[in-house]
Amino acid sequence: MTPADKPTDAEIVAQVLAGDQAQYRLLVERCQRVVFNAAYRLLGNREEAADVTQDTFLRAYQALASFQPDKPLAPWLCRIAINLSLNRLKRQRPALSLDDDRHSPALELSDSSAEPQANLLQAERQHILRQAILTLPPEQRAVIEMRHFQGHTYDEIAAELNISLPNVKSRLFRARKKLRQILEKDA
Repeated sequence: MTPADKPTDAEIVAQVLAGDQAQYRLLVERCQRVVFNAAYRLLGNREEAADVTQDTFLRAYQALASFQPDKPLAPWLCRIAINLSLNRLKRQRPALSLDDDRHSPALELSDSSAEPQANLLQAERQHILRQAILTLPPEQRAVIEMRHFQGHTYDEIAAELNISLPNVKSRLFRARKKLRQILEKDA
């Protein structure tokens, strides 16, 4: 099957809404990685991110009729995942340590042609950044996730989090400032 032959997300949603629930699996397969990554970057725990990912797809299935087919599906799903992650963080405020390696992801070598040492250094920098992000308050973590990992505009973040545009800018400013302080201190 060529990419041109693949049904769009909107076409699959229409099929599911028409009664073909088996098609929903295609949407899950297409989007589960991006949803998991969004939850993981907020929660910092693989098991909790997996739970949120599962809850996200359950909630999305239940609310599929409210999906706007003229918009992309992945951001809609990520918004659900972010909200579920924030709710989870509000309930359990975990104690996180920069020295805690239990939740660090496996090394991901992005370019197999690059030198192994360069890959290790990049993976270490990514790990340090992830750990620093986990020390941010959930509200700041969410705006960092949405802006820098999902590429949302300030207006989109404001709309999705139901906060004002100045509040988005303020949270981003404070989050970036705190991240700089953490990273400079550890350098």
